[in-house]
Amino acid sequence: MQISVTSTEGLERRMTVELPAGGVEQEVQQRLKSMAGRVRLDGFRPGKVPLTVVVKRYGAQVRQEVQADMVQNSFYQAVQKENLRPAGTPKIELAAASEDVFAFTATFEVYPEVKVVVPADMVIQKPAVAVGEKEIDEMVEKLRKQRANWEEVQRAAAEGDQVVIDFLGKLNGEPFAGGEAQGYPLILGSKRFIPGFEEQLIGVSAGEQREVSVTFPEQYQNEALAGQPVTFDVTVQKVNGPKLPDLNDPDFLKTLGVSEGGIDALRVDVRDSMSRELEQKIASQVKSQVLDKLFAANPVELPSALVESEIEQMASQSRQNMGIEGNQPVTDEIRTAYMEQARRRVALGLLMGEVIREKAFRADADKVRARIEMLASSYDDAAAVVAWYYEDRSRLAGVEALVLEDQVIDWIASEVKVENVAAGFDEVMQAR
Repeated sequence: MQISVTSTEGLERRMTVELPAGGVEQEVQQRLKSMAGRVRLDGFRPGKVPLTVVVKRYGAQVRQEVQADMVQNSFYQAVQKENLRPAGTPKIELAAASEDVFAFTATFEVYPEVKVVVPADMVIQKPAVAVGEKEIDEMVEKLRKQRANWEEVQRAAAEGDQVVIDFLGKLNGEPFAGGEAQGYPLILGSKRFIPGFEEQLIGVSAGEQREVSVTFPEQYQNEALAGQPVTFDVTVQKVNGPKLPDLNDPDFLKTLGVSEGGIDALRVDVRDSMSRELEQKIASQVKSQVLDKLFAANPVELPSALVESEIEQMASQSRQNMGIEGNQPVTDEIRTAYMEQARRRVALGLLMGEVIREKAFRADADKVRARIEMLASSYDDAAAVVAWYYEDRSRLAGVEALVLEDQVIDWIASEVKVENVAAGFDEVMQAR
């Protein structure tokens, strides 16, 4: 096998591979002879089809299959021999047929050489905050509101009230499918409806009729309504106000998993839960700063194939989140919208991967277990969720990747200055 490699532009490489044509012909003949003993054709007994007939019927197909296999096998042998790391699928071009040589050219990008630099002057600001009694009081009140019963009130509706409504949606003056309901209970401020809908019902009273004008989001799952201005004819059946459960009501406490200890036990559970969420939020903010500074300090030449693949994954995930099924082509508009974020993700993936390789990090089994148990803690049957992760290697690998990321972040944070900055609980929890 003879190999020649040339650099074309940036990370692109053009590799030509030449093989003896005799090897291809020999493999074609062997496969055709093997087929002759197995193939079934009308007019011939099984195993008695003449080789000449097999060649005429299947020769071109078998030759294509052999050439494809030869290209695939020899390509990977060649890149290993040349110490190349292809990024993305190569573009293959077969050379003109020759009696002596079977040759092809592969054009592909390679991974860049990455060297990670952690700036000596990097500073990370870590929020310093704890869960206080005030925050616990507010969370307990929120839990009460989430479990409120509703009783009819004779007043105008305010945010947090429930209105029971009939509505009919119209597009260009005509009713549209899925835009009608009767006796629909809607909590004002829940943000369950199109932006602007609930706000226009503040102040309504039972028996009142109101026209609500809104515009569907541009990315709405129903393409016929996406970005369209519509009106809703709304009739208010009644207005319900919340009736909060008593803090000492055993039934209320049981819905929150507290069977003993009363309100004091609930507050302990709330503090623990809020502390875990706060810890995760602080870790997320530290990680975000580390990644921002790592990205800024380490420009990386990126293979366009990896960036395009990342854009396609992001577009696919976006479609899934909106409930859109099936594969759709990535338009130039979508590509432009995702380009900057995709480039950042690819660059950080390469940088993080280099740190993991250089430091020989391995996912710590205890940390993997702790992460899985944390993910499972919000489910009723946490043990079953833990088992679910461990019974599938791909699921476990996903958690291991998260743990490795955390190990990289922890290492970088240990190499730079970390400043504790006083912050409020709500400020930290609401930060993006």
